[in-house]
Amino acid sequence: MRKASIKIEEQLAGWLTQDEHGYHFAYDKVYSTQPNARPVSLTLPVRGEPYMSKVLFPFFDGLIPEGWLLDIAEKNWKINPRDRMGLLLACCKDCIGAVSVEEIKEDDL
Repeated sequence: MRKASIKIEEQLAGWLTQDEHGYHFAYDKVYSTQPNARPVSLTLPVRGEPYMSKVLFPFFDGLIPEGWLLDIAEKNWKINPRDRMGLLLACCKDCIGAVSVEEIKEDDL
């Protein structure tokens, strides 16, 4: 299982998890109860129940670089281009925009 914290402007918004069943995104309970809680994406509105998908959610997949930058990431970190979660964790800690993705290692759990 791989897991990442999802932050909006450095504030914890939720967690993205990949396991044998697919991908899961859940908003942090504290974050989701704030009156000014913003969704990470219009396709993932703030709610209490987790989202589930067999493929990486399009919003998170869209954060992964493309073209020559993706080629550099794949070669330097030796990541399979089909490993979308691996690419997301390696490339999206400091994305353009308000959302960032930070890997949570098993040691940190």
